[in-house]
Amino acid sequence: MFFDGNYLLFVFIPALLLSLGAQLFVQSAYSKWGKTRNSVGMTGVQVAERIMSRTNVRGVGLEGTPGRLTDHYDPRSHTVRMSQDIATTPSVAAMAVVAHELGHAQQHQENSVLISMRNFLVPAVQFSPTLGYTLIFMGLLLNLTGLMYIGILLFGLMVVFMILTLPVEFDASRRGLKLLEQSGLLVAESDRSGARQVLTAAGLTYVAAAITAVLQLLYYLSLANRRD
Repeated sequence: MFFDGNYLLFVFIPALLLSLGAQLFVQSAYSKWGKTRNSVGMTGVQVAERIMSRTNVRGVGLEGTPGRLTDHYDPRSHTVRMSQDIATTPSVAAMAVVAHELGHAQQHQENSVLISMRNFLVPAVQFSPTLGYTLIFMGLLLNLTGLMYIGILLFGLMVVFMILTLPVEFDASRRGLKLLEQSGLLVAESDRSGARQVLTAAGLTYVAAAITAVLQLLYYLSLANRRD
């Protein structure tokens, strides 16, 4: 299917451009604001501690994680894991990233409907993409349209998961900015505008991934329809 002109034109090339554009925006924003000192002079760890001391976000563990831009919130252990740069640098980017992850922690504490819906699909999406690809390929190979549709249905679970991820991530960013405000960490306008730019750039990567997944789903459906 990768040699199909339709796939190249309507899926591969748009997905590549979206992904590259989002990554360039992220790298540009992080490069700028990762070198810009925040007004309070606090590292990522200190920002997290300040937020937890002044807001309703409580009891979140803080740990390190290897890599760059690998920061994430683990709902299983109620822990925010920070990369070295974020944990130890008093930058605007570090402040924004930590606040975003604590926004996820707040969603978890408050049993957000959006994150509950997404978490409900987690067990299914752990296997559905691989199985879906396999069934779609086997359906094409054996000319079994029914098998293709089953594979498409399984692949569709991942697409739904990725679409649900968008409001979850945007809400975490909204919460993160609010947590920074409540904690008195947005002292200068550069803190506010820089944090917003970093979070917007990060959000666009999820938008690009979701659009790519939808384009793939539509392509697989068109393949199945042509086989009928």
